[in-house]
Amino acid sequence: MSRQPNRHNTLPDQDGIDERQIQWAAELPDVDTRGMAILGRARWITLTARPPIEAIFKAHDLDSGEADVLFTLLRSGPPYRLRPTELFRSLMISSGGLTDRLNRLTKAGLIRRAAAEGDGRSLPVELTEEGIRRAKAAFQEDMAIEAAMLAGLTDGEQRDLARLLKKLALTITGTRPFD
Repeated sequence: MSRQPNRHNTLPDQDGIDERQIQWAAELPDVDTRGMAILGRARWITLTARPPIEAIFKAHDLDSGEADVLFTLLRSGPPYRLRPTELFRSLMISSGGLTDRLNRLTKAGLIRRAAAEGDGRSLPVELTEEGIRRAKAAFQEDMAIEAAMLAGLTDGEQRDLARLLKKLALTITGTRPFD
C-alpha cells in the first residue's frame, strides 16, 4: 500500500508538508519533523513567490540582480550614489558578478560612473534619472504584489511572522543576516 500524498483527502487547512509529516511519523516516529514544517514551507513560499516578482522586474527590462543594484542605490537616498565596494557588501555577491551587473546597467542607461581613471572599484556608481524612475516603479509594484501575497494574514500576524523569521534568521546564521 502506497503512502503517497493524496491531494483529494487533504483537509482545507492542511498542505503537502502536513502530509509528509504524517508519512514520516508512520515510517520514523522518533524523528522530529518540525524543521520540515518550517523550513519546507519557507522554501515552498520562496519558490512560489519568486516568479510573479521576477515578472515585475522583467516588465521593467530588469533581472532580479539588476533590480537589487538599482534598489540598493535608490534606498541609499539622494544623490543615489555608492562606491562599488559599498554595493558589493550590501548585495553579498562576487566582485565579478557586480561588475557584470554594473556593465549591463550602464549600457541600459540606468546608472553612470565617473570616467575610468585608476582603480574602478572606487569609482562611484549612481542612478540616472531613468534609473531612478525605473527603480521606483519596479519597487512599488514589487511591494504591492508582496502585500497582496500577505493579505491572508492580519497586520498582527504579519508583524509576528516577521519577528519570528528574523529570530530564526539570526539563530541560523549566528550573525545579523543581510548586513
